[in-house]
Amino acid sequence: MKKHFSLKNTLLLASLSGASLVPAQQQPNIILFLVDDMGWQDTSVPFYSEPSPLNNRYRTPNMERLAHMGVKFTEAYACAISSPTRCSLMSGMNAARHRVTNWTLDYDRKTDDSSDVIQLPDWNCNGIQPAHTTLPADLKNTTRITPFPAILQQNGYYTIHCGKAHFGAKGTSGANPLLMGFDVNIAGGANGAPGSYLGTRNFGEGSPFEVLGLEKYHGQDIFLTEALTLEAIEAMKLPISREQPFYLYMSHYAVHSPYDDDARFSDYYRNRYDAQLDAPLNENEARYAALVEGMDKSLGDLLDFLESQPEVAANTIVIFMSDNGGQALGHSRQGRANRDQNYPARAGKGSAFMGGVREPMMVYWPGVTVAGSECNQPVMIEDFFPTILEMAGIERYSTVQTIDGVSFADVLRNPALRHERTIVWHFPNLWGETRNEDEGYGAYASILKGDYHLIYHWESQRKQLYNVREDIGEQIELSNELPEVTQALALELTDYLKSTDAQRPSYKATGKACPYPDGTE
Repeated sequence: MKKHFSLKNTLLLASLSGASLVPAQQQPNIILFLVDDMGWQDTSVPFYSEPSPLNNRYRTPNMERLAHMGVKFTEAYACAISSPTRCSLMSGMNAARHRVTNWTLDYDRKTDDSSDVIQLPDWNCNGIQPAHTTLPADLKNTTRITPFPAILQQNGYYTIHCGKAHFGAKGTSGANPLLMGFDVNIAGGANGAPGSYLGTRNFGEGSPFEVLGLEKYHGQDIFLTEALTLEAIEAMKLPISREQPFYLYMSHYAVHSPYDDDARFSDYYRNRYDAQLDAPLNENEARYAALVEGMDKSLGDLLDFLESQPEVAANTIVIFMSDNGGQALGHSRQGRANRDQNYPARAGKGSAFMGGVREPMMVYWPGVTVAGSECNQPVMIEDFFPTILEMAGIERYSTVQTIDGVSFADVLRNPALRHERTIVWHFPNLWGETRNEDEGYGAYASILKGDYHLIYHWESQRKQLYNVREDIGEQIELSNELPEVTQALALELTDYLKSTDAQRPSYKATGKACPYPDGTE
C-alpha cells in the first residue's frame, strides 16, 4: 500500500479514523470542468504566447471570464486519447503504469487497429477498477486503484459525477461512477461519446454510445450539454443546503463527435468567412464551433449559479481542462489535415505531437490565484490527483497504487515558483483512425523535458526531436543535429518505461519485443 504524508499539519498524523480530517467549513468546494476532444486553441482565450487565427473563430466569453478570474496555464498536457487521460486523472498514475493506453468500450475487446509488423501488448482494455473489488470481470486486463473522489468522499465531500466517465469497459465496476467514489452519477457509463446530443433522438438510445440516465429529457428539444448543466446545478443544491463541501466532476461529452446541430449557436458560424481557412466555414465546422460555444455557455451557467450565492462562490475552486487534443483529420475537420485544426501546434487527437497533447487549462482558487495571470509551469493530467487532494486540505491518505502525479498547488499559491517537470507519454497501440507515423500517430512513446520533445516510434525505431519552445509546430527535426540531446532523452525515457514496467509491442516476425528508445532490448 502506498502512503502519502504531508508535514504541513502534524496534527493530522494522529488521526486514525475515516472521518473528515479537516473541519467541513474550512474545506473548499471543487469543480473540475473537463471538456472532451477540445483543442488548446478552440477558444477565444489564447493559450499560446500570442493570439492565433483560431482564437478569432470562436466565441467563448465565459472562458474569457474564468481566465480573468484566475490563472491560465500555457503548458498543460494530457494523453492523446480519452480513456488513458481519464484513468490517469482518477488514479494519479501515468498511462505507462496503469496500462489503459487506448480507449475502452466493450468488455475484453481491444480497440486497436491491426498491423502486419507488430503485435500489440495485452493492455488493460477493461479499464481501472475500485481497489477492493473481487468480481471476476474486474480482475482481467484491469488496474485496481483508490480513486481520488473516494478519498474526497471519505473526508466529508459530497461527490457528483456529471457527464462522460469512460473509466472502465461495459460490465465492469469501473464503468459505474457510483463504485468509483461518487455519491451521484448523472449520465456516466462505459461510453466514450454520445450516440446523439439531441433530446429529440433520446441521446442515442439503442446505440452502443447511448447516454443513460437522462430519460426525463427524451423527446424534448434540448441539447445534451444543456441537460447535463441543468442536472449538475440541481445536484449541487443538496450539499449547499447541508453546508457540506462538494466535488463536481463536470465532464462534458462535448465537443466529441457526432457534430449534431446545436441550433442555439450554429447559425452564427454557418457559412461565416474564416481568415485562417480563407473560406467560409463548412457545415461540419459550423456545428463544431457551436458545440464549443454550447460548452462555454455551460461554464457560464455554473459560474452564474455560484455567484448567485456569494458565500458559496467565495469558497469554490474551478478548474478547466480538456482530455486530449482536438481532432485534426480531414474527414472530421475543415482545413489542412494535421496543420490548421490545432494551429500553431501540429497534428491532433491520437498524435504524439503537441496538437495531440497540449490542452487549455485554467484554475480559479478564491483568495489564492492571481486574477488574470498566466503560468508556464508544465502540468500533466496525473498531477490533478495530488493537487486536488491538497486543495481540499487532505494531507493524509493511502492508495493501493503508486502515484506518479506531482502537486502543483504550491505554484498556485506562489506564482513565482517553477519546478522542472519531465512529462512522459506511452501509447504502445494503434489508433484506428490513422497510423501516419510522419504526423506522430502509430505506436509511440515520447518525453518532454525543458524545451525538447523526443518521440520514439516502436515499429520503425525512429526518433524525432523538436525544440517546442522555438518551434511549437514541430517542423524542424533535430535528432541528427543534436545527437547528444536525443540520446540523453532516449535514455531517460527508457529508464522511466522500465521503472513503470511499461508494456512494449513486439515484432510478429521474431516474437521479440521492440527495442527500448535507447536501443536496448
